[in-house]
Amino acid sequence: MTDMLPLDGLKVLDFSQFLAGPYCALKLADLGADVVKVERAEVGDLSRYLYLTDTQIAGESTIFHAINRNKRSVAVNLKSEEDKAALRALVKEADVVLQNFRPGVMERLGFGFEAVKEINPTVVYGTVTGYGSNGPWVDLPGQDLLAQARSGVMWLTGARDDGPVAVGLPIADVLAGAALAHGVLALLVRRGIKGIGGQVETSLIEVLADLQFELLTTWLNDGGRRPERSANNPAHAYLAAPYGLYETADGHMAIAMGKLDLLAEITELNLDLSALDPFKDRDRIKAALAERIKGKTSQAWMEKFVEADIWAAPVMDWDGVMESGVLDTLDMIQTIENEDVSMRTTKLPLRIDGKRPKSSRAAPQLGDANALLKGRW
Repeated sequence: MTDMLPLDGLKVLDFSQFLAGPYCALKLADLGADVVKVERAEVGDLSRYLYLTDTQIAGESTIFHAINRNKRSVAVNLKSEEDKAALRALVKEADVVLQNFRPGVMERLGFGFEAVKEINPTVVYGTVTGYGSNGPWVDLPGQDLLAQARSGVMWLTGARDDGPVAVGLPIADVLAGAALAHGVLALLVRRGIKGIGGQVETSLIEVLADLQFELLTTWLNDGGRRPERSANNPAHAYLAAPYGLYETADGHMAIAMGKLDLLAEITELNLDLSALDPFKDRDRIKAALAERIKGKTSQAWMEKFVEADIWAAPVMDWDGVMESGVLDTLDMIQTIENEDVSMRTTKLPLRIDGKRPKSSRAAPQLGDANALLKGRW
């Protein structure tokens, strides 16, 4: 057994900005890769200044620090031939190059896949876009909320009469970054076996289509018959009662699966279930169940449901998750630091040889690795 991380020695040159591409680079960095982030001189990555709240870390946004831990930074002027020549020297040594600009931008800058391959024939080149490199949406802004709107995800979320509901997380960006990391690692394996590089591409719309693969497959093979979202206690467009979220006397509870007749007995549900269909009569059953669930606390219901093997869980906020101790038990929280920063954040959601990799170095100061531009990596 060794403490060396799996990607130790791998060199990643990351041109990407904000979230999708940098999330891929974060996963590679956490696994041991040396990630050098290419930023605009004096300005840096937009996410340094794009705030989620008024919380700042060393004058910069928490977004930037969360997504760029364990990386280094070179600050360059991509209109400068001198800086571009220095970057080409880094490209020559890189194992992986990442970018998430709109189609055509990297080509105009001189660092598209074909140009990079000329410099480094075995490089693995990863690209994230909003909607692919061609097609009717190619020139539209590739942003998470907009991709959610165009993908069908918003239409699936929420109750029937709510209208579209956005997912409260940047799921398109995170899923695209994860998919890109998946593809990069696959090409690195191929390079190790066959000695050839290559390009992997994904987009926000592709990963959101993949997220819906189960439901889309059903729809595609059901004559295009759309699911009817539940009018109350929604959670899934297709699944029958009791699947959904329910208000309790002191909070909310998710009920997933279990024998409906047993659930009716436990909750003293006043319905003749033998005359009802859990799919066709879903809303009627769920509305009656909701009235019963309101009468007791979440903990009181959980004791009954656990005993009866009804799959249920209380809806917890972040305080509740932390107080449960589960993240401490799993060693999922860490402190990251640099000269100006000390902050808590999450860790890589993987264990390697029984241990969770640590990445205690905070996000880079702008240009902290500019010495690389004057010499070898």
